[in-house]
Amino acid sequence: MGIKIAVIGDGGWGTTLAILLSKKGFDVTLWGAFPEYVLTLDKKRANPRFLPGIKIPKNIRITSDLGEASKGKDIIVMAVPSLYMRSILKALKKTDYPRRAIYLSVTKGIEINTLKTMSEIIRQELGKLNVAVLSGPTIAHEVAKNIPTTAVIASKSTQTRKFLQDVFMTGYFRVYTNNDVSGVELGGCLKNVIAIACGISDGLGFGTNTKAAILSRGLAEISRLGKVMGANPKTFSGISGLGDLVTTCISKYSRNRCVGEKIGKGQTLLHIKSGMQMVAEGVPTAKSAYQLSLKYKVPMPITKEVYSVLYKNKSPLTAVKDLMKREKKEE
Repeated sequence: MGIKIAVIGDGGWGTTLAILLSKKGFDVTLWGAFPEYVLTLDKKRANPRFLPGIKIPKNIRITSDLGEASKGKDIIVMAVPSLYMRSILKALKKTDYPRRAIYLSVTKGIEINTLKTMSEIIRQELGKLNVAVLSGPTIAHEVAKNIPTTAVIASKSTQTRKFLQDVFMTGYFRVYTNNDVSGVELGGCLKNVIAIACGISDGLGFGTNTKAAILSRGLAEISRLGKVMGANPKTFSGISGLGDLVTTCISKYSRNRCVGEKIGKGQTLLHIKSGMQMVAEGVPTAKSAYQLSLKYKVPMPITKEVYSVLYKNKSPLTAVKDLMKREKKEE
């Protein structure tokens, strides 16, 4: 096929998608921010830091030159951490980036200061573009091993989402479409906060009952906020909502659940972050989500307690007690 694709971001998910697209016969370029590590990827044809044990096909071009990576491409897959999305876009803006390409965000996060989603940031920085979002329960290691997985591509344009569905769909990666960009994006972001709560529960030694409570009430919080922000509430019971939430809350590969578990066992956030090579998006999103709950006056008690544990040094056990002692109410 003649479609040219750039994947901006050489983390586990970006690398996985580059491999998936390359195996489908597309012309794929993978971009990484650090030249030395990019040379390692190119030489070893592996990503030992972010996707160990998975071979990178030789026909994938790997570069640290943003202009080279994006020039002339039909699809630009934005797979950088949310904290760096705006700065990477500002750098991209200085290159001869393609204005007619489809820009697909696969990043799950909300910018802390502006409270904007990744698709909103792309449009704000690069102008009126064709922007779409891919989200869902997509643990990179599992997709890279061809384990059956589902995801959702959201776009306001029927043509765009169906086109991208054809591009990404494989025998092991089933892609659905949705026109609710806000709902799909918010579900992918906010579930990471609930996953931290589930991890804290695991770290404290609580059981299945507790995790089920966090999952179900966490989904209620996400739906409440999403509805106020203009999303379709039904989206949150689908793949990019409930599906992604369950996966992130139970998977041993979930960075957000693991962060929570370590906090529940008594480690500090600073210590945990210093030992992590990959970004746990739920940590900054907890701050953004809490700010959104205040902005829209939406009660989000689990999110509030996660925020307090992460940023106000609140004891996890005290947070649990405060959640359990809240005033009586109907479900």
